[in-house]
Amino acid sequence: MKKISNADLGRISIDEFKKTAKTPLIIILDDIRSLNNIGSVFRTSDAFKIKKIYLCGITAKPPHREIQKTALGATETVEWEHRENILDLICELKASKTEVYAVEQVEQSISLENFEPKKSTDTAIIFGNEVMGVSQEAINICDGSIEIPQFGTKHSLNISVSCGLVVWDLFAKLSF
Repeated sequence: MKKISNADLGRISIDEFKKTAKTPLIIILDDIRSLNNIGSVFRTSDAFKIKKIYLCGITAKPPHREIQKTALGATETVEWEHRENILDLICELKASKTEVYAVEQVEQSISLENFEPKKSTDTAIIFGNEVMGVSQEAINICDGSIEIPQFGTKHSLNISVSCGLVVWDLFAKLSF
């Protein structure tokens, strides 16, 4: 085995990225405090051609040096928008036939491996504050909740890790 060089990876340009078909996934970050987490979500979103990121509440928005440290330029490729109120956004997305799911541990959640996104519509996934999670008010108006199964002594994952797991799983289900 030989490691592949950056030149041989066949990366597309920013212009080509913007023109390419996107994965019908929308990520919503609500009240995320860590700028590194925000940047990591942008980078994951670029890797899997996510349709759009919504930054809600106190979630910082680009351009910001600390976001750029982990985003590595993905804020220039992935479409994003800031919204003050997540509840208004959820209602707007649902009115446009987007299915909206919280990524949260709740009663009657759907375990990630059992969740099947519809290929005929966009799916939005909400990641909440690092301490408080997705608000109960947001959960109340979502179409459901997706839970990442965990088996250790901890019952939470870093938001950027959670996003990577969920996005990869849904990308694979939508693409293969």
